[in-house]
Amino acid sequence: MKNKFIKGLLVSSILAVSTQAATWKYAIEESITDVQGVYATKFKEYIEKNSDHKIKIYPYGTLGESVDVMEQAQAGILEFVDQSPGFTGTLIPEAQAFLLPYVFPENSKAIDNFFKNSKAINEMFPKLYAKQGLELLKMFPEGAVSITTQEPFTKPADLNGKKIRVMTSPLLVETYKEFGAVPTPLAWGEVYGSLQTKIIDGQENPMFWIESAKLYEVSEVITDIGHNIFTTAVMANKRFFDSLSKENKKLVKNASEHAFNYILDYQKSIIKKAKEKIKKDKPSIKFVTLTDEQREPFRKGAQKVYKKFVELTGKSGEKILNQMLEDLKEASK
Repeated sequence: MKNKFIKGLLVSSILAVSTQAATWKYAIEESITDVQGVYATKFKEYIEKNSDHKIKIYPYGTLGESVDVMEQAQAGILEFVDQSPGFTGTLIPEAQAFLLPYVFPENSKAIDNFFKNSKAINEMFPKLYAKQGLELLKMFPEGAVSITTQEPFTKPADLNGKKIRVMTSPLLVETYKEFGAVPTPLAWGEVYGSLQTKIIDGQENPMFWIESAKLYEVSEVITDIGHNIFTTAVMANKRFFDSLSKENKKLVKNASEHAFNYILDYQKSIIKKAKEKIKKDKPSIKFVTLTDEQREPFRKGAQKVYKKFVELTGKSGEKILNQMLEDLKEASK
């Protein structure tokens, strides 16, 4: 009788521990008011409204550089992390498919459809992330990528000798070589100072980040060549996710979906506002949008980058790229 009582207490204790509220750590590579921060906040709100769990968000810089944060996510120090393929490309080479120039259309509806329904995103990439100890929850766009420089350019020859900062991705390095520039990988924390001191001549980022990080203060021209959108991925540590109860897994999935649906419209709404603020703060800055004719030489260079991607990733990367192209074709209907 006594043994049964003790066993009952042990079972009760285990159940109490497994169901007790927890504080989950979530790191992003932007500030709390930027797109990733808004997504994380919506995720946090859903979790905390629908459970006793808490989410603590760590904005960029609080836990080190992007490489440090990813290591912490893989080690289980962080439960959740948001990182773009530009930083995860060395870990998951196939993710660099999102960095390929001129893959995505400029049609926002098609882009939304792609991120919602893509077989590559929803079925293929999760398996690759799982191999690295990560549960892929969502991928979403953060807006078209623009290039900031000190001087205007309209063709690859104009970028000859110009040092353009890129993320630490082999594919971005290859892209800017084909664009005529000298690609210069740099940690994000060094970018503003390097632009200010003319160590680099330019960089690429979505408009909201150019405004938020005040990169326009140390740039003279912002150019759109229509080459890409900035994509990011929200992940959970896989051991953590697999250990969750069925109810908590559903909670996390629902929170991800809730934040995703919100962010698709939000990220579009802030682009115009960011551009207006930049104009107000620095009236002398020039905004340039290349014509289709001017973009053609850049498009031609992109073909070589596709070949490089297949070289880097083999059959796995080729299969994913083909599926992405098929998904984009379907999304554009």
